[in-house]
Amino acid sequence: MVHVGIVGATGYGGSELFRLLHNHPHVGDVSLYSSSQAGEPYSSFMPQVSGWFQEELRPIEEAQMKKDLDVLFLATPAGVSKDLTPSFLNSGVKVIDLSGDLRLKKTEDYEKWYKKESASEELLTEAVYGLVETNRKNIEASEIVANPGCYPTAVLLGTAPLAHREGWNGDSLIIDAKSGISGAGKTPSDKTIYANTEENFRIYKVNEHQHIPEIEQQLEWWGGETSPITFSPHLVPMTRGIMATMYVQGDENVSAQEWLKIYRDFYENSPFVRIREEFPSTKDVYASNFCDIHLTVDERTGRLTIVSVIDNLLKGASGQAVQNMNLMLGFEETEGLKLLPLYP
Repeated sequence: MVHVGIVGATGYGGSELFRLLHNHPHVGDVSLYSSSQAGEPYSSFMPQVSGWFQEELRPIEEAQMKKDLDVLFLATPAGVSKDLTPSFLNSGVKVIDLSGDLRLKKTEDYEKWYKKESASEELLTEAVYGLVETNRKNIEASEIVANPGCYPTAVLLGTAPLAHREGWNGDSLIIDAKSGISGAGKTPSDKTIYANTEENFRIYKVNEHQHIPEIEQQLEWWGGETSPITFSPHLVPMTRGIMATMYVQGDENVSAQEWLKIYRDFYENSPFVRIREEFPSTKDVYASNFCDIHLTVDERTGRLTIVSVIDNLLKGASGQAVQNMNLMLGFEETEGLKLLPLYP
């Protein structure tokens, strides 16, 4: 049994991470750390655990001294993990960062899009991008994993089979994405309070979203130099879920059924990616680690419409983090994640 720690367990992603790890068959102890709430019982922030988990939040400094941890998850805001992670280099503790601090390999990209000082180049070189379905071998051998963002997970899984093909037309890619309100985090704001989200639909961060360079970086790794993408995120009045609709020019001689076979072959050994025969909805993956994908082709132009749905807090964050942990520790990829979606 392994001993894991979580920094940031009181947020939405961190609390889902605790729920998964608490029920994981290979996890023994779960230690929770906080910079500002140390000493408080976790149940005072998460009444859902009352009677089952009596531990208090511990100081972050204790995590840095406790080298008996096997894995440390950093479910922190941007700008925190880049300062915490270096103390675990070469310590034997594997680190999985759920923030954006270690995803972008170019320091200037992070500083431009996140408006914060970047992690060191040494740390960025050490961190492996944790999109499991396309990077298993590197993740298995890694000590530090940068867990992908929620939007990039949906978009990249929806486009990976295309981007790995020779001559793919990435310059034509347009992404129209929608997210539930939990993607904005637990701290309320004027844009996320009930009165301003119920029966409302909002586009935000047009051409400014911090996930844009992450998507572009990965597409470039797969398919060579690519032009800037068009990515338009929207906030919809639901708690959780992401739907990414992508439009891209395909081969006019390839039918929709042929494309679906290409996708099924690509994800043949990926238990959490389901290629559907109809367009999925966010409820199809609610509270699960699945990514459901369907596509069609405009026969007049060969243009593809690809729809990818995930739960932003599971496959888009904590579920994928546990999936990464499983690979890093040599467990079955699906351990602790065999959750059917909730319905209704």
